[in-house]
Amino acid sequence: MILDGGPEADIPGRVPVGDSLTHPLAEVLDGVGRGEYPDADGSVRVLRQPNDRDCGVIAFTGHSVVFADVDPAWARGLLPGDDLSAPLNPPFLSALEKRTGRSVNNVDMLVVAGPLAGPPPVSLTELADPDHPRVRRAVRHRDGVRVWRAEGGIVLLGRGVAGRWEIAVEVDPGYRGRGLGARLARAGRHLLGEGRVVWAQIAPGNAASVRAFLSAGFTPVGAEALLVPAADV
Repeated sequence: MILDGGPEADIPGRVPVGDSLTHPLAEVLDGVGRGEYPDADGSVRVLRQPNDRDCGVIAFTGHSVVFADVDPAWARGLLPGDDLSAPLNPPFLSALEKRTGRSVNNVDMLVVAGPLAGPPPVSLTELADPDHPRVRRAVRHRDGVRVWRAEGGIVLLGRGVAGRWEIAVEVDPGYRGRGLGARLARAGRHLLGEGRVVWAQIAPGNAASVRAFLSAGFTPVGAEALLVPAADV
């Protein structure tokens, strides 16, 4: 059940995810995944998009990264040097929406975890042709999506921002409040290959999901706002 990193989906009009792996944002994310954080010097990096799909802002402690196909001078001109929260505040995000013609999906907590050895803590069956609302949404934002079903929920993995591995879980209504979300989140760590890390974006207001991922050993590392085409909101 280890994720084998096979061929990614070939999506017309999108730069292949493999090419995103050499992008400067991928280097930043790789470092954070190893526990090596950008200097908390209050700086903001403005980078081109890793591919046609990925556009947004990630804030770490005292350091933010804007990845959007905009003029860096324009972006910096909107960001007060003494306000570390400015890149994720409504004025800048609204300006970025207008400039890119996209919409902010959400401002999420960003968490990461490493792989775990041995079998997952729940019995899983991989779905060859899943038809689930969460899955249909996932394939709009990730490549190479694979999905497993457990009794009472699903866990999916795929390549998202700058080619990083991302996880999402969904617990059926009748199974909530029993710790299944945490077991599914932990199961995703068992599906990774050695040396890989997996990321999750969590709406801060979804306290149950926050608790589940923290219980599964994920570490909060920052916050993220992705800008997506209006049709994908």
